[in-house]
Amino acid sequence: MNSPDTTPPGRRTDRRRSDFATITAWWRGLGGDGFLVLPPPRRARYTQSEGHGDAAALIEARGLTGPVSFAYWHWQSHERAFDRSGALTGELLLHWGGDHAAVAAGLGEGPPGFRIVDGGPRSAFQLDRVTHRDEAGLPDPGDPDGVRQFLKALDEPVDSSVSSLRYRSLSPAEAEWLHDRLRDPLDLSVVTRFVVPLERRDGLTPDETERLLCAWRLEYGGRLAEWSAWRELLHALLRHGHEAAWEIVAAMGSGTSGVLRQVPSERGLAVVREFALAGDRASVHAWLELHRSLHEPDAVRAAAELAAELTASDAPATSLRGLYDALVWGVTADWRRETGADHHAGRSYAALAVVRLCTDERLPHVLRVLAAEAARDQADLVREEALRPGGSVLVGVDATEVLAAVDRCEAARDGLLSGTGPDLTASEGALRGAWHRYRTLTDADVSWLRDRVTDPKTGLQGLGFCLELLLAHGLATGAEADALLPRRLKDLTKTYRTTYAEWRHPLVTLTCLALDLDHPAAGKLGAWWNGARPLWKNELRLLTHLGAPDEAKAAELWDFVTSRAHDVGQLMTWVLVRARLDGEHPLLVADRLLGTPGINGHVLRRVLIAVADPGQPLWHYAVDLRSRSWWQRALEVAEHPGLSPEARAIGLRTAREHCLIRHPDQLSPVPTETERAAALAWIDRHADGRPAVTD
Repeated sequence: MNSPDTTPPGRRTDRRRSDFATITAWWRGLGGDGFLVLPPPRRARYTQSEGHGDAAALIEARGLTGPVSFAYWHWQSHERAFDRSGALTGELLLHWGGDHAAVAAGLGEGPPGFRIVDGGPRSAFQLDRVTHRDEAGLPDPGDPDGVRQFLKALDEPVDSSVSSLRYRSLSPAEAEWLHDRLRDPLDLSVVTRFVVPLERRDGLTPDETERLLCAWRLEYGGRLAEWSAWRELLHALLRHGHEAAWEIVAAMGSGTSGVLRQVPSERGLAVVREFALAGDRASVHAWLELHRSLHEPDAVRAAAELAAELTASDAPATSLRGLYDALVWGVTADWRRETGADHHAGRSYAALAVVRLCTDERLPHVLRVLAAEAARDQADLVREEALRPGGSVLVGVDATEVLAAVDRCEAARDGLLSGTGPDLTASEGALRGAWHRYRTLTDADVSWLRDRVTDPKTGLQGLGFCLELLLAHGLATGAEADALLPRRLKDLTKTYRTTYAEWRHPLVTLTCLALDLDHPAAGKLGAWWNGARPLWKNELRLLTHLGAPDEAKAAELWDFVTSRAHDVGQLMTWVLVRARLDGEHPLLVADRLLGTPGINGHVLRRVLIAVADPGQPLWHYAVDLRSRSWWQRALEVAEHPGLSPEARAIGLRTAREHCLIRHPDQLSPVPTETERAAALAWIDRHADGRPAVTD
């Protein structure tokens, strides 16, 4: 007698062929007519940047000319989508480049049993299994793919642009289906994904909350944070007034602040205040929000009160930055609630708020400085919005008052910002956004950078940022080397990934400085780089050859860059080394390499743009199309009178692909219409494909 088929409905596939094999067979049948699909990935294609690099290499290898669109997936998507047997257990994200419509047409509907969802011109395509729902729109509980897709739909917020996310209401059938999943016996590893959508809608009952609490304590005693739905359960406990909520808050600490702010209480306010005063930046937002909801509704007055407490307690600067961020978010959220404005209008109002706050005398000086720092990139946007023909999105705001606020801001800004700089603990992306401001340095900039390098509290990211600027501009001295050697060598020898930054690992930069200065510690640093441990340094060792370069170092670099090994700055280092040795501009060195056998063309094109200004080369390992630095360098390459037509064409193509042209909303801050119009006009002047050469 044949055994019954117990395979879940969403997983019925040919036993002789895995999902991966089915998808791969379909994939290999795609392509043609200006559309290219890359082979399925290996671990070397781990990111989208590497995918675009592989595409460029394949297009070059096949000698394809004219517009080419392409699609691929990378290893991160692969690991998330397939299990070890090749079964699809989640969406497979298909990334792409070129023309969106051509890619959509080339991909089609997907292989039999699967479907492709078009995420739009700014997102990936999603390949997933076809599943079935009943008349109420509910999946079979035994169909893992159907359940996963159903829960993903419930996870979509009504408005993802706000901090306090809201979700659509459940239908009675959906609510009942979710509650049915929480019947006894409870297995937390199974029920977690049903707990989350219920409590996001205040749906957990007192009985369910009590039973989940018992199971959580039993299974995760001593490691409560390891259960991924703990925030939702804590929210339910607070909502139901369960005393155990406060035991959990005491056990888990400042990580509970985000939940406490969702259920306002005096007790919660007191707890969050202590977390914030102890230096937890994330708790400051919750503190301001709770203080406003319970005591002082006015955001500016509330922020001033909290700033006084933070200053009196000698809280770190990051706490005050957190308070400033919370203040801007708060006044913007207030305006959106009052006017019903959308996310786009909210961004404009947030810019106006920044401009106003930098001269608001109710705020302490430190918060006005932070506002002035942000207003540097926002004032022109605010002025343009106020003068927009046909009316501004700033509903209820007088244009004359807006223009007066901009004038006050610009009059006060330089004085407020003198001797200051960006937040060195911010994300790499935020710091990259400030990089173009430091292409030339004022005396105040140099003083600030040197102070940060000698400050023992500056972390590796901050050291990388500041030391790179000083060295690249020829302003780093023995004082900086002495400040870091040997007191900080223990920190400096730690791993720190810099492939997405414009600066190198600070120990690379310090080693180059020591070599250039013939510092007594140069030999010790060289011995460390040549040692067997730690392994992370091996891929960066050759980058130190830019310090005191010679022909032997240049030859070792050349052997590497012609080996096709993974490049994290070695070709760029060789170009800069060769330029120093030969006494010429690195752009000319890079230009002569075009078409050289053994040189990775994709990497070389990035290097060509990156070295446009040898006084501040860009070390990001791929062209950053969201960066104003890369945009400006692309234009300079396209218009450089001493470069070959091939090199200038690379600059032109890079400019055409930049987000300022294709996706301006992806720049931060978004460009003014004047900036965008100037960029489009530049592109129009080069529409014939021949870069204009200017003297």
